[in-house]
Amino acid sequence: MNDRVDKTDEEWRQALDPEQYRVTRQAGTERPFTGEYCDHFEDGTYHCVCCRHALFGADSKFHSGCGWPSFHGELEAAGIVQKRDLSHGMIRTELVCPRCDAHLGHVFPDGPPPTGLRYCINSASLDFVPADTDSA
Repeated sequence: MNDRVDKTDEEWRQALDPEQYRVTRQAGTERPFTGEYCDHFEDGTYHCVCCRHALFGADSKFHSGCGWPSFHGELEAAGIVQKRDLSHGMIRTELVCPRCDAHLGHVFPDGPPPTGLRYCINSASLDFVPADTDSA
């Protein structure tokens, strides 16, 4: 990806609040039902909080009841990277921003049509841009 965003650890600490840093740069997970976008259903686009790369459209967001924002698919141009995650005694697929390597969340095969996928994403990894101001 040509428009890579690389920063030092100190630069990320200065650019993000402590929770955003913990989640995106240290692969943390916010507590369920606490994130600002868990029950957020406005029209617009969800971007990476670290580099502002467009990731998800509001049209793919659904209420899964899991406690985190859930999407059935990513934007066509998002290019989210999938990595095998063996942490916490589980086998999962981690989702990482292709521009800055921010940890976003995980994807599971228990979502609704049309994909059957549930992109389970931390609110702390996201920045929402309403449709009327969206430039993605």
